[in-house]
Amino acid sequence: MGNPLQDQLLKAGLVTKKQANKAKQEQYVQGKKKKKGKATRKTGRKPITKAEIARAAEVARNKQLSRQQAEERKEHEKQAQIKQLVMQNRVERDEKNGQAYHFALGKKIHRIFVAEEMIDRLCQGQLGIVQLTDSFEVVPAKVVRQVAERDKEAVVSLREPSEEEDWW
Repeated sequence: MGNPLQDQLLKAGLVTKKQANKAKQEQYVQGKKKKKGKATRKTGRKPITKAEIARAAEVARNKQLSRQQAEERKEHEKQAQIKQLVMQNRVERDEKNGQAYHFALGKKIHRIFVAEEMIDRLCQGQLGIVQLTDSFEVVPAKVVRQVAERDKEAVVSLREPSEEEDWW
């Protein structure tokens, strides 16, 4: 009633009863493994456990945190570069004896006191105004453009010289 090939081999005397039983046992074990394997995914891997899911979620969370920290670090470095550029190249203003220079930022009009020559240079586009956290600094136009490359929000005022300066 077993395997017809095994029965023929036993009758021919090519294998012993012990060898036939051992082969039968191995077939049985292989069949059990196949049945157990059907519960796994089609790729042949073991089923996913809760621990594996938790590890995968933790890895994804760590990657996201790492990306976020890298972005924050880049932003911090960018702000430090802007501050360094502005502080090294700022033009000293005449707070006590200067004239008021008015400019708009959003819906508000702000003013800073600068020397009369600086007002002319601001109007000609040779100087510009940059905002550092809570203060405004006057810097050369070249520096304003460098700051704009890093952060356009920091640039408050830079007049671009046009071909038609004599408009009146």
